[in-house]
Amino acid sequence: MALLFRRLWTLRSGEVLSRAVPCWPASCVLRARASHLDAGSLTKHKPSLTKGEWRKKLTPEQFYVTREKGTEPPFSGIYLKNKESGMYHCVCCNSPLFSSCHAGNVFLSSEKKYCSGTGWPSFSEAHGTFGSEESNTGILRRVDTSLGLVRTEVVCKQCEAHLGHVFPDGPGPTGQRFCINSVALKFKPRTP
Repeated sequence: MALLFRRLWTLRSGEVLSRAVPCWPASCVLRARASHLDAGSLTKHKPSLTKGEWRKKLTPEQFYVTREKGTEPPFSGIYLKNKESGMYHCVCCNSPLFSSCHAGNVFLSSEKKYCSGTGWPSFSEAHGTFGSEESNTGILRRVDTSLGLVRTEVVCKQCEAHLGHVFPDGPGPTGQRFCINSVALKFKPRTP
């Protein structure tokens, strides 16, 4: 595993891992030295609760997604079509993760949540992002090689809950699509 991470890190920033996963479109494969990859996210932090404590605190579906890296079925999440302004927090620890600003049904120019048509709530950036800098956000990025693919997992920085994945096919200016499970989120509407 260490050799894999070393190889990923030493790739030139423009080199794509298309040989490693030929069935995955080259445009969607992780670029190992992408400027937005949080190198600190590869370290393991001690979870705040035991597995049993998480199981008691969360619903079975929340536990499956956030603690066992599961995925809710597409088009089933309660926040997929949510158009309210407010903040999306981690369902496990209440850390603020993503924001949403709507004016009726018309998106404001600062809107970060959008409909990607994929079946999960999508965001163009995490709350607290400044340009390409994510050190003040509530998320971490991790390399995910499950399912025989190389993807970028998104986890809560505070409690390491699995939230979803980020892909490089989102709208400008970031070009990112944070594909997040509704069950991993708790929405708090903006107060007027």
